[in-house]
This record gives sequence, C-alpha cells and structure tokens, in this order.
Amino acid sequence: MSEEVHETPSATPNFQTELAAQLAELMPEVIADGKVDVEKFKELLDGDATDSSERFGLFWPGKKRALRAAQEPTTATLRPDVDNSKDWDTTKNVFIEGDNLEVLKILQKHYHAKIKMIYIDPPYNTGNDFVYPDNYKEGLDTYLEWTRQLNEEGKNLSTNADTEGRYHSNWLNMMYPRLKLARNLLTPEGVIAISIDDNEAPRLRQLCDEVFGEANFVAQVVTQANKGGRDYLPLAQTHEYVLIYARRYSDAGIYELPKIDNSLRFQDGLGRYECRELRNRNPRFNRANRPNLFYPFYVDPNNVDSNGYASVSLELDDRHTLEVYPHNSQGNDSCWRWGTTKAGQNIVQGDPDASQIVAKAVRTGGWNVYEKNRRSTQKAKTIWDETEVRTEAGTREVRQLFGKSMFDHPKPVDLIKKIIALATRPDADDIVLDFFAGSGSTGHAVLAANADDSGNRRWIQVQLPEPTTEASEARRSGLETLSAVARARLSLACYKLDSELASQTIDTGFRAFLLADTSFSKWKVSSDVDRTELEQHLFDLRVSSSSDDALADDLLTEILLKQGYSLTEKIAPVVVAGLNLRTVGEGVVHAYLDEHVKPTLEQLRAVVDEDPARLIVLEDAFQGDDQLKTNLAQLCKSKGIEVWTA
Repeated sequence: MSEEVHETPSATPNFQTELAAQLAELMPEVIADGKVDVEKFKELLDGDATDSSERFGLFWPGKKRALRAAQEPTTATLRPDVDNSKDWDTTKNVFIEGDNLEVLKILQKHYHAKIKMIYIDPPYNTGNDFVYPDNYKEGLDTYLEWTRQLNEEGKNLSTNADTEGRYHSNWLNMMYPRLKLARNLLTPEGVIAISIDDNEAPRLRQLCDEVFGEANFVAQVVTQANKGGRDYLPLAQTHEYVLIYARRYSDAGIYELPKIDNSLRFQDGLGRYECRELRNRNPRFNRANRPNLFYPFYVDPNNVDSNGYASVSLELDDRHTLEVYPHNSQGNDSCWRWGTTKAGQNIVQGDPDASQIVAKAVRTGGWNVYEKNRRSTQKAKTIWDETEVRTEAGTREVRQLFGKSMFDHPKPVDLIKKIIALATRPDADDIVLDFFAGSGSTGHAVLAANADDSGNRRWIQVQLPEPTTEASEARRSGLETLSAVARARLSLACYKLDSELASQTIDTGFRAFLLADTSFSKWKVSSDVDRTELEQHLFDLRVSSSSDDALADDLLTEILLKQGYSLTEKIAPVVVAGLNLRTVGEGVVHAYLDEHVKPTLEQLRAVVDEDPARLIVLEDAFQGDDQLKTNLAQLCKSKGIEVWTA
C-alpha cells in the first residue's frame, strides 16, 4: 500500500542530499557506499580542480556554519492571516511576516526557478542596524528567540557594533545562507538587485561572486541617495550602490529603459526619431581593419528639409552628386557602422519618410551621414542621479500615504520601478521577491509599475516583525512591528490605486501569512533528539499527529506548501456526501482534514467519484482504521487518482 499512498514530506528539501543525488547522476563513479568520494571527484576534475591550500576567495569565521544553516531543512510553515489581507480570494500577491531564512526554505518547493526578479535592501551594517542572528541549530528557534529580543544568554541582539570583533563576519553570516537560498528561486533569466552602501559593498561583491558566479555579474550601479551628502564624513557622501547579478548571464532578461530625455527631437510620417551619426566613432576601427565598411555615400545638396537634412544614395546620379566618405575629426579615413547591404536596405529613393539614412552639412565644412534612430528605449547607465531615486523621495511617498513619517529612509518607489523595468516584462506574470521588505517599498513599486503599463507582475514580500521604537510615529499609531508598518503601507497603496484606477483591472490585493511552527506534532522532532524524548514523541503519535487547535485552512496551507503548491492557490469549501472538504484549483485537489469525524467508505467513494487528480486525507481522520485506508487507496488506484496523507 505504500506505493499507492503518498505521504506529505515533513520538511523542506535537504539540499545536501539533493546535491549528492545530482552528482550521482552526473558522475556515478564518485559515489561509494552512498557517500561522495571527494578524492575520486578531484581525480576526475584533474586540471580543473584548484589547490585548496592556495586559492583566491572570501573567507570569514563561521562561513561553514552559515552554509549549513542554508542547507538544513525546516519543518516550519506559513499560516494564513486573512484578517490582515486584501482580496484574499483573487489576489496573486503575498506578504509574509517572519524570519526570511526560514521563509526562503519554505518557498523552495514551489517557487524554485520561478522568481524573475529579486530586489533586497538588507541592513547596511553601520553598527546600529539590526543584524539577524542565526544559531545554526534550528532556524525557527532563531526567529522565535529574536522576537523576544534576547538570546539564550540574555544578550541584546539588535545591534552589531564594530567593537565585537566579528563585525563583518556577523553580517556575512547573516547574508550568505539567504543569498544561497535566493539563487535557487531565480529563473534562468532571473536577476537579483541589492542595495548597499560603502560599509559592506566590497564584501557583498565578493560574496555574490561566490554565490552567483563572477561570470554572472551584470553591473554595480551608483545611485545618488542624498544630493547634499552626509557632511559628517571627510568627504560629503552622496551615493549608494545597486549591485546586479544574473542567475545565468547568457540568458539574463535585462531590458532597455524608456527614453525620458526628449532625445527623439524630429518627426516625420513614420513617427519621432533622433539622428545618430553613421560613422563608427570607435578609434580602433578604421579603413585599414574594416575595409568593407569604407565606401562613399552620395548626397543631394540642393534639396534640404526644414531640419537641414538631405537625401543620400549609394550611387552617383544627376541629383546625388556630392561624395561623402567616413573621416574622423583629424581627417583620417574611418569607417561606417553599417555595410553596403544594410545601408541599401535603409535607403528608399523618392520616399523621405521611409528612407532611414540622411546627410547634413556641418559647421566645419563637409557633410556627415546619419541614421534615423526611432528607438524609444535605451540601455540603462551605471549612474542614476535623478531626483526620483533619492532617499528623500521615498520618505515623501510614505508621508503622503500615512500623513506622517512612519519609517526612516525608505527606498524610493521610482528607484525600484527602474529596476523592475530592467528585469521584468508587464505581460509575463513575472514574480518579484523582496525578503528584506522594510516598509514595503518593493510591493508598492510593483503596484505602481503595473498601474503604469497595465502589467501582470506579482510580488512576494517577507519582513521580520522587528519592533518599532517606543518614540516612533509608527508605535504611536498602533503599529508595533515593522511588518505591521509594511502591511499598512501596502494596504494604503492598494486602496489609493483602487480609487485612481476605477476602470483598470490590476491586482491591488495581497494574501498575508505568518511564519509558524508546524501544525503536525509528528514533524516537530529534530534529528538530534535524545532517545527518551524520541520514545515519548512516538508514544504521543499514537494519540494524534496534528495539533488539536490547528484550523483546517492552516493544515491545508502547510500540506500544500510541502507538496509543492503555491501560496495563491484558489481554495474553496465543498460538501460531498456529508463530508466537509476543501478543493484546490478547479477541483483538481480535494482535501479532507477533519480528524474528529471518521469518514465511511461510502462517503470516500463519493469523493473519489468527483474525480479529482489528487485526494488528501488527514492521517488522523482514519482513526487507526488501516482497512479503510487500504480500501481508499484501491478506489483511487482504479480511478488514477493520487492519494496523499499528512
């Protein structure tokens, strides 16, 4: 019967085991007695392996433990928080309150290779920033421990002073496992962008080189965060950075940005355009090494339009009589950017609108040849100094929503919108993840981007319930945690868009979830439990495997997550033969989760007759009746239905 009844996994994937399985598939000879033979592995790699005693890399105290923290599975779950949600039944957006290390593990099952863009604004490690602690034994304990604000020794965990001796190491230990897990979530075309300042920028660059691969570095953008500068420093610092890496550089979806500088100054019957010189201005290219790109155009100097441009031809005729070769500013032979074939395709005699090559006289004498460039987009540059990307813009946006200043130094919506435009498409259902959500700027930016272009982008935000300070406006307004501030901001932004976009259908809702311990007692035991505790745990399982206070929707959410379903599945109650069930999707999954009411075989037969693709039954619902369970398995097998227990 074990082959006919599937058991829901108790924890998130074990990445060490999965990696070993992938190695076994790729190189079976490196597996001996179920373990990886490291020496054999090095032998196969031979010249591609580095000398471990002498190699370049980023090393710090605690790095191995930080890696284990990323690989350690978790039994934690997410519980629906419907009261703090908006448009629960229809939205595809998600807000999660909890420690992002645990949440990233939970997201692995469904969202692996499904996130198109990640943007994070992690703690900058200035000495006063909160740095997430990790005890590397059980991640959920870390989260619960931190919410009490004290560690096991009673030491405050809210700062990372540089006097502690492991100032940079503490920050790296926090970032490393989170970035390792984040990489798994990116699509092959996916991109991650990270805001950072000078405190940790050098180490973050090295860390990302290791996690994402040096070859997948895209850019380090300089942003003007503060025009006036921080004048308490020897030089008034005005900048921060956005570090951008691709999941796979060769496949990266990096898009051009709309032109906003009015550069399309001219217009004809085909639309607006700018004139771009056709001569190749790169001094490395010239007639000597690009002879096929050195040829003459012939200009009609007697017929010039209102903008001073004349038609050209590749052949001398009675109108086009003036010969023009490519020469640089010193008068030496240069070359064109296009060959004669492409040039000929872009010249249409007698139709000035269709002809995409023109010439114009220059003040120094002679003529230049130009391409009509109609592109309305351009590559993003690596310095962003627009007013809209400065921190003051983010502060103003939050103040306008709340009517008061609720958060210090929020990232501007337009800064994140610019990154969103770089890495996502409006019609692709791209998912944007931010696991250091702060005040919710990224979710707000996705909403704003969708409003601008009627996009279908979705967002997932994760934020620790970091307490707001006693004297803050947020605390005085009843918002005791930063996650509460973010939820309130997102709600206000959603309702504001609802009022502004009465006729536009974009997703202005979100489902809220809370990180929580598992609702299944059988899954709570850890691998290092002592024998006495394990025996007691096994005895307790004879009574019940699920928590008595767990709601059906809590149980179903946990089961679906661990089976690989998304956080936005459409779930509805349904009654079949007197049994209260939940359906997932369009009846694709039926779930019976009432441990107190044992179903009869006839009732289960009626459920099977509904013909779902998968049937989930709480183990406790069988109340120890193995025959009933076996009969259900046979019914489902005859109909081709997967049956799962939890």
